[in-house]
Amino acid sequence: MTLSRPITQAASTLRDRFREVRATSLALAAPLSAEDQCIQSMPDASPTKWHLAHTTWFFETVLLQSHSSGYKPFDARFHYLFNSYYEALGPRHPRPQRGLLTRPSVDEVHAYRRHVDEAVVALLEEGGLDWATVEPIVTLGLHHEQQHQELLLTDILHALSCNPLLPAYKPASGPALRLAAVPPAVRWIEQAGGVLEVGFPGQGFSFDNETPRHKALLQPYAIADRLVNCGDYAQFIADGGYQRAELWLSDGWAAVQAQGWRHPVYWLEPDDPRLGLGAQQQGGNAGWQVFGLHGVRPMEADAPVSQLSFYEAAAYAEWVGARLPTEFEWEAAFDAPGISQMTGHVWQWTRSSYDPYPGFRPMPGIAAEYNGKFMVGQLVLRGGSVATPVGHTRPSYRNFFPPAARWQFSGLRLAKDL
Repeated sequence: MTLSRPITQAASTLRDRFREVRATSLALAAPLSAEDQCIQSMPDASPTKWHLAHTTWFFETVLLQSHSSGYKPFDARFHYLFNSYYEALGPRHPRPQRGLLTRPSVDEVHAYRRHVDEAVVALLEEGGLDWATVEPIVTLGLHHEQQHQELLLTDILHALSCNPLLPAYKPASGPALRLAAVPPAVRWIEQAGGVLEVGFPGQGFSFDNETPRHKALLQPYAIADRLVNCGDYAQFIADGGYQRAELWLSDGWAAVQAQGWRHPVYWLEPDDPRLGLGAQQQGGNAGWQVFGLHGVRPMEADAPVSQLSFYEAAAYAEWVGARLPTEFEWEAAFDAPGISQMTGHVWQWTRSSYDPYPGFRPMPGIAAEYNGKFMVGQLVLRGGSVATPVGHTRPSYRNFFPPAARWQFSGLRLAKDL
């Protein structure tokens, strides 16, 4: 009889963390019907069901098939269905057609998750675990799943916004109150600049795009103590911001003209016909209404403006005679005295292209495709939003999207030269 060695404290902690993160994904999907979980509202979004399956595919493909002896895949066809963009792992179902996958059903996807979860837990409880190999993969998989938890919310919000009834993802616990308070004026926090260390400092987990830590030269600048809020942005709209070509970058103005932008994508004007179709509206039709995860609510003047493209953020900054901070200015000011709303509200557009840091090297193995190949044509966002899992971000965390993306919880903070 062979006795297995007891599970180590580190493995036990990772196992519990695995269970927690995986349960959170299911909890986020719980308010949604099977029909909700199958739809794909645009090529850049994915169905909820796909997010649940793809994050499972990651653990099965990257971890179990290579490091769990005797593991049998739940369904070999899922290797093709739920690959996202990993060229090294072969062909995949086209991204724009993920919403056509009415099968497997939600129940089958849940069964897939249970199958993989049991195998991962068994691997972590296995005596003689190759910890140096397995732990980094599981940890990466958990952070990957947290990224998809946020995408699950942003994608379903976009899908629900396409429904004329504007249904809430999850009804609010109480009615919204329209407050008449005047938002506080922006205070400018001056930063001396100089040569500063930026990037991940090297303790704990980070994605490869946060490394290597290196020196950056910053000129003296000032950064706003708070985010631009809805009341601020409403003034930009009222002053004709969407009709003034001189405020916009060329590509941004082309987007305004081609797509008819007049306000943030989830704002509703008082005469919007959808407000009379039974939307879960609070507080009547007076003034702007905003559609969000809790349905239609009156615009709160002091709430950070959200769902802005980079082009809208840059145009607003131009309108007030300021600019967007670079990602390194943002990072250097993260703990500045008096600064607020640096994380947990909206992702903040920066004026930095998503480029590799000096000396950048992708992660080894399959994970080499995780970030590096997307380092072109996108802009960096910093911070974290209301949809970002708690504890998932860091001051060095680099999110990135194309400049026209509007469906994310993205807003802005101002900066200016000194």
